[in-house]
Amino acid sequence: MISLLIILQVAEGVGLAKLGAGLGAGIAAIAAGIGIGRIGGSAMEAIARQPESVGDIRSNMIVAAALIEGVAFFALVVSFLILFV
Repeated sequence: MISLLIILQVAEGVGLAKLGAGLGAGIAAIAAGIGIGRIGGSAMEAIARQPESVGDIRSNMIVAAALIEGVAFFALVVSFLILFV
């Protein structure tokens, strides 16, 4: 943890830190979109195969999407911390 803080302090004045934070935020957003798209597609395919289990599939899809959004939000927070701290 200390080495990470030292690296962040050294990179604070450098423009590369801002570039890295921007790239990190962009990659997190793209990855979250891809993940949620795959969940939605798979859920629709599962519902088409078993229409009677719509409720279970939908609830599992919402939980998985919330977990992906949480990871993407965490990545954005880390990028902002790199940028501003």
